[in-house]
Amino acid sequence: MTDTRAGFVALIGEPNAGKSTLLNRMVGAKVSIVTHKVQTTRARIRGISIEGDSQIVFVDTPGLFRPRRRLDRAMVAAAWSGAADADLVVLLVEAHRGITEGVEAILAGLGERADGRRVALAINKIDKVQASKLLALTEKLNETFPFEQTFLISAERGHGVDDLRVWLAGELPNGPWLYPEDQIADLPTRMIAAEMTREKLTLRLHQELPYQMTVETESWEEKKDGSVRIEQMIYVVRDGHKGIVLGKGGETIKAVSKAAREEITEFLDRPVHLFLKIKVRPNWLDDSERYSEMGLNFKDGA
Repeated sequence: MTDTRAGFVALIGEPNAGKSTLLNRMVGAKVSIVTHKVQTTRARIRGISIEGDSQIVFVDTPGLFRPRRRLDRAMVAAAWSGAADADLVVLLVEAHRGITEGVEAILAGLGERADGRRVALAINKIDKVQASKLLALTEKLNETFPFEQTFLISAERGHGVDDLRVWLAGELPNGPWLYPEDQIADLPTRMIAAEMTREKLTLRLHQELPYQMTVETESWEEKKDGSVRIEQMIYVVRDGHKGIVLGKGGETIKAVSKAAREEITEFLDRPVHLFLKIKVRPNWLDDSERYSEMGLNFKDGA
C-alpha cells in the first residue's frame, strides 16, 4: 500500500500579492475570487490539490493589512489564524514592490507567531523585474527570516508553480487524505457561486461599491433536465447603492448576471439559470450571522 501524505498549507501576504491566483493555479479551477481590488478574499477558502500521493489543502487567507473596520479586523484575525493552523506557510511577496511596510509587518508577525512553523517564501510576478533585482530581493528577505525554501514564481503565467507544489507535497505529514479525491474545495458550492457573482460586481463597479456589498445564494434548485436554478441576493448598505448595482435601465445587473452565469455554468459544467435580487441591509457589516457565513469570527472584529 502506498504511503500517502496530507496537510494544510496557508498562503499569506499583502492584499493583491497573488494568493488567490496561485490557489486557483494550484487547484486547476477557480475556487477563490480574483480581482485587482485589495481585500476581496473574505472567507478562508480551501482549495485542494493532488500531487502524486499527497493531498495539499490550501487555506487562502485574506490579505494582511492595517485594519480599520470590524470586517477588516475579523479578516486579519482569520489570516493569522489560518497560518497558525497550517502545517506549512507560504509567504507571497510581489517582486516589483519588494519589501514594503506591509511585508515588514508580516515578517515581524511571523517572527512573533511562527512558533516553529515552517515557512517558505514565494516571490511572485517575477516577470515584472530584472534578474539582478530579484536576486537582491531574495537575499534580503532570507536575511530577515529563516525561510525553508525560496521559490521564484509567476502565479498568473504558471512559472515555478509546479516546483512549489512538488516541494509542498513532499513536506506534508504522512497520513490519509482529508477529502475525497474528486473534491477541489471544502466551501459549499452555493458559496463559491455567490463569490463568483461578487467578483463580477466588484470588477464592474470599480470604486463605487468596493466592500459594502455581499452576495448570498438564497435558493438552489436541481432541475429534471440536469440544469440548476440559482437565486442570489445582493446586500447593500444604503438605498443609493441599489441604483448603482442596477445601473441605467438595469444594464449593470444584467451584465453582472450574464458574466456570473457563464462562469458558474463553466464551474458546474451544466446549464445554470441565475436570478439576482438586491436588498438594502444597512447593518450587514455588523451582523454576526454574515460573518459566520463568510468563515470569519464576528468577535475577532471587536
